[in-house]
Amino acid sequence: MNKPQNVVRLLGNAETTSVERAVSEMRSGRPVLISADEGDVIVLGVEALEDDLILRLSEIAAGSARLVLPAARLRRLGLERDVPGTIALPVIDRARIEALALRLDAKADAPVSAAGVLDRAALELSALSLILPALVIVPLGADVLMDPLTSVAVEAVLDYRRSATAKLRIISRAPVPLEAAPTEFVVYRGGEGLRDQVAIIVGTPDLNDPVPVRLHSACLTGDLFGSLKCDCGDQLRGTIRWMAENGGGILLYLDQEGRGNGLANKIRAYKLQSQGWDTYDADEVLGFDLDQRRFDFAAEMLRLLSVKRVRLLTNNPEKIGAVKRAGIEVTSHERVIGRPTAENVLYLTSKRDRAGHLIDVEALNARLTAQD
Repeated sequence: MNKPQNVVRLLGNAETTSVERAVSEMRSGRPVLISADEGDVIVLGVEALEDDLILRLSEIAAGSARLVLPAARLRRLGLERDVPGTIALPVIDRARIEALALRLDAKADAPVSAAGVLDRAALELSALSLILPALVIVPLGADVLMDPLTSVAVEAVLDYRRSATAKLRIISRAPVPLEAAPTEFVVYRGGEGLRDQVAIIVGTPDLNDPVPVRLHSACLTGDLFGSLKCDCGDQLRGTIRWMAENGGGILLYLDQEGRGNGLANKIRAYKLQSQGWDTYDADEVLGFDLDQRRFDFAAEMLRLLSVKRVRLLTNNPEKIGAVKRAGIEVTSHERVIGRPTAENVLYLTSKRDRAGHLIDVEALNARLTAQD
């Protein structure tokens, strides 16, 4: 009689682990397998298409592949869509796929079908991976033999952000003296893919009162290099100074580059902007809606610091609403305005007119004229 084996589980939540492995594979340009009751599909980002891989996928696909695109990109292809869709790929033609995914003057060249749950999961995986939201989907037949791929269940992908937020934790903290004030940096893990998040506690804010808080999305070009195309660096440094002079506060520095699109896609959008595209139109060309960011994990960061009431320092109504929906009381909200430049006034105007940001562009233009 065989002795029963003792199963030792070392990976914690297997569903969360599978998504994180899939994110790593997608960012590395390798295909992953998404499974559901209706079958399994191979998913590959358009960025990762190489001729030899196309040949191997074509053998498996046997004419059944499809391209899944988000609603924003479909609109750029001339279709009035507010949900993602798919385009059949009888042949996995790299030039055609790249045109449909990226070319500025491309138009839909075939009927577009409604995206199913597997397609939506693939798009969510691309968002978590910060790659271009355009994916080749190949249904996997039961008789196909191939190298084992990282596999993830469709439900695990669609539930990942919620489950990851619930597992957010502080992993390190230390005092860091800044020029403007003494601060403490608190580092969190979890909440958004495989990226760490940071809270900067400025001074000694009184947690019994509403705490001044800013949710600041990382901006490499503005925060670190002083780009004139945005006001992010000014907002970051100005907020720290204001908190230092007004009893302290907390700045959440969130790894959500490019309104959640990732650094590579942000730079793609910057190239389009240099050719005259508006910031939001440039994102739509790439397949992104106005803003991909989510802020539920930011509220959890505050809860882990025992913050229950806040004075939000923001121009973005979506941040105000997200913090409230997450159960943090917002007692007030105040504007955070950086310096106007000839390069960023159009950008700030677009944020006001198209995303509802609370920005007095006329006053900024007056300041810019005065500077001249």
